[in-house]
Amino acid sequence: MHRVLVIDDEPSLRRSLGRLLQEAGYEVAAEGDGRAGLERALAEPFDLILCDIRMPELDGLAFLRAYRGRGGAALVLMMSAFGGEDDAIAAMKEGAYDYIRKPFRADEVVLSLRKAEEREGLRHTVARLKAQLDSGQVTRALVAESAPMRKALEVIGRVAELNTTVLITGESGTGKEVVARAIHRASPRAAGAFVGINCAAIPETLLESELFGSVRGAFTGATGDKMGLFEQAHGGTLLLDEIGELPLGLQAKLLRVLEEREIRRVGDRTARKVDVRVLAATAKHLEAEVAAARFREDLFYRLNVVCIHLPPLRDRPEDIAPLARHSLDQLSRRILRPLTLSPAALAWLERQPWRGNVRELEHAIERAAVLSGHQLLDAADFEQHPFTPSLPAAAPAAAADAPFGPVPNLRDAVEASERQTIAAALQASSGNRREAARRLGVSVRTLFYKMERYRLE
Repeated sequence: MHRVLVIDDEPSLRRSLGRLLQEAGYEVAAEGDGRAGLERALAEPFDLILCDIRMPELDGLAFLRAYRGRGGAALVLMMSAFGGEDDAIAAMKEGAYDYIRKPFRADEVVLSLRKAEEREGLRHTVARLKAQLDSGQVTRALVAESAPMRKALEVIGRVAELNTTVLITGESGTGKEVVARAIHRASPRAAGAFVGINCAAIPETLLESELFGSVRGAFTGATGDKMGLFEQAHGGTLLLDEIGELPLGLQAKLLRVLEEREIRRVGDRTARKVDVRVLAATAKHLEAEVAAARFREDLFYRLNVVCIHLPPLRDRPEDIAPLARHSLDQLSRRILRPLTLSPAALAWLERQPWRGNVRELEHAIERAAVLSGHQLLDAADFEQHPFTPSLPAAAPAAAADAPFGPVPNLRDAVEASERQTIAAALQASSGNRREAARRLGVSVRTLFYKMERYRLE
């Protein structure tokens, strides 16, 4: 249902237009002057605005200038019982879609709104088709030589056109965000924003205001109103990455947003409608988190309408070579230098475990290309420049007589020790990141950053 805002200083006109538009299937809101109308138009999502030109406080043309100047995107139709062609031309110059003279017939207003909707729908269709043509890079990044990836691509193609909530699962580095972007770019929402947030990377105290926004004075440091990510993604797609890390209190609020399609900014009493498709991603087994009472069962089922699982790279070795070629092609374009892989290099890459999955493979290729300086990368280029630092072998006893025995690089030694300590804490905590962070004496956010850096699962 499309939302329409009527701005007019005549109460009788507001009432009659409200009844007319509701009967025509619109959701209608109304304001009696331009200034109040401007604040509401910027605070809430509307598809269409009917605005009078002659009004107290702020006239229609000033409203239109301010609304467009502050990023307002709804189609605006101006109304007036005064003036004529000059007013119409002035309104069009300020960005109005159409101009309706008073008095008008009921069918004339509805017809103007229908034409505006048709034009906007056509614009979105053109943008979506263009995005699909331009999305070749994203599609190619989803290499589908293996049966599991071909199945994942098939599901992506089926769900993209719908508004269904999708849960994307898989280990870190398997390409969950790439899948989310592919769904967005192949959907009717492609012309809208794609907004992503890593739920594990933001402190719990700030996460609610990041998602839902806040009003001035809601907490210390809130010096003005702030739009949250749900509002930023209005008309588009919101990716909630690492959804398994969302605190239980926010899980309840997220469930309400998904059910009611409205958000409430922190410190605000007014609910705001949002039109957002939600995609969620996680490296955790959410069923186990539900069983352990760390994740709400009702939210899990609400998110898990369609599940796309991305297997780790070690379970689809037939994808390694095409992924490596694709990564090298992208790198060649970026550094403006032709690069190729020898058969021996491809064979070496296919023998590696790739615990960090596609992300680790891409970084290893970039590291070898940059440090070797060769156009043709061979197996030796990867063996000489390993992606994961390792400590040099221990010095033999005979070397003790030397003034200084073989000394490992200090940074590599520190990183190797840190990686080993974090891995031990995760193992002792059975993979529970919060418990591991407590044992290590660091925040969960710091632990997550370190795990990403050292490719730890």
